[in-house]
Amino acid sequence: MLLYLYTYRIMSSPAAIPPSSGKKKGGGFLHRQVKKKVTKPDTEPMTEEDLLQRDVVSPDDVLRLIKCTENYLCDPDANIYNIDFTRFKIRDMESNTVLFEIAKPPPSDDDEEEETDTEDVDPNAGRFVRYQFTPQFLKLTTVGATVEFQVGDQPVNNFRMIERHYFKEKLLKSFDFNFGFIIPNSKNTCEHIYEFPGLEPEQIKEMVECPFETKSDSFYFVDNKLIMHNKADYAYNGGIGSM
Repeated sequence: MLLYLYTYRIMSSPAAIPPSSGKKKGGGFLHRQVKKKVTKPDTEPMTEEDLLQRDVVSPDDVLRLIKCTENYLCDPDANIYNIDFTRFKIRDMESNTVLFEIAKPPPSDDDEEEETDTEDVDPNAGRFVRYQFTPQFLKLTTVGATVEFQVGDQPVNNFRMIERHYFKEKLLKSFDFNFGFIIPNSKNTCEHIYEFPGLEPEQIKEMVECPFETKSDSFYFVDNKLIMHNKADYAYNGGIGSM
């Protein structure tokens, strides 16, 4: 995916706050029990090693990671919903220039024959993407990212993505989007709008001079259980050698 702040185009309205019931201060027994259960969220840092020991990884777990992971936190077969990303496009919103586009080719007869021999197949193939942009990319103000994906024959409840970006193991931004319910056997398209903050010239220079030290983890959850984990790294020195 991308780096920095973005806004999802489809947003749901927050639930209305119910009016006061007019009961006396302090409420009843249930109200007092709810108040007792309110605790501060656990914000203690968590390591990749901690999560690799867990059978189930939750959104709260990955939000406590302090650096980009070196390994994948779930196996490819955790994606029991057959969620498949088939197309991804990045465009500059101001000029409508396409900056990057990739699409998964449709399956062919040759692919079916190759599937019979799986000994040499990398189980993590397709889970990592390497991006290379020019330094001008860091100066863009608004970028749109369109993603297409399809799902299998199971309903997908509370489909959520958490994406965390790091530069030299320092967290830059963490993004959190809930796509809600996805109907079975559907093909879906959505566009995220990325609004880039202004970067200091020194930071841009360092990111350009350190290709692929900007990295990201993309975590996908269904009903608060990790079912997909993709990784990417980024370089912003494209075209410099030809100048």
